[in-house]
Amino acid sequence: MQLIKNGNFIADSWTHVGDEDTLPEGPVIVSLARWQKEQNALIARGLPLGVRLKSGEEPSLIAEHLGHFDVVALEFPAYRNGRAYSYARLLRERYGYKGEVRAVGNVLRDQFFYMVRCGFDALEVASTITPEIYRESVGAFTYTYQPASDGRETVLSLRQRLAARAAAAAAS
Repeated sequence: MQLIKNGNFIADSWTHVGDEDTLPEGPVIVSLARWQKEQNALIARGLPLGVRLKSGEEPSLIAEHLGHFDVVALEFPAYRNGRAYSYARLLRERYGYKGEVRAVGNVLRDQFFYMVRCGFDALEVASTITPEIYRESVGAFTYTYQPASDGRETVLSLRQRLAARAAAAAAS
């Protein structure tokens, strides 16, 4: 897997750790179950920590602990399961999470644009994805209809702004 962070391909310093695996030195991403079972020991390590939420494990389960996490990894188990989009928006908009929100699992190029709009700033992608493919995917759409975490102007707000400008010009 490769990691794209804020649009750049970078080396991934994080290790996904299974529930029964020994914790290596360095930054780790653990499951929600492991976090719930070992949170005091994980915090006591004093090293960067991430948590991985499976589809169906809502951000509300970690909301009061978000200050302990440098990464929240949201899993896409299949292309037709989009709960992680909603979870990313909840993390950013409801819970004000400023750390890394990472898409993991079945992350497909057709989804990059929407993932970025919903608040993902890191994507674990297949080795076949190139910087050109990434740029093409996130630049596929010029205008958007729905508001999202990325703050892009929607078609409706653009129309309203242009109508107001035209009305002001007509009144002068």
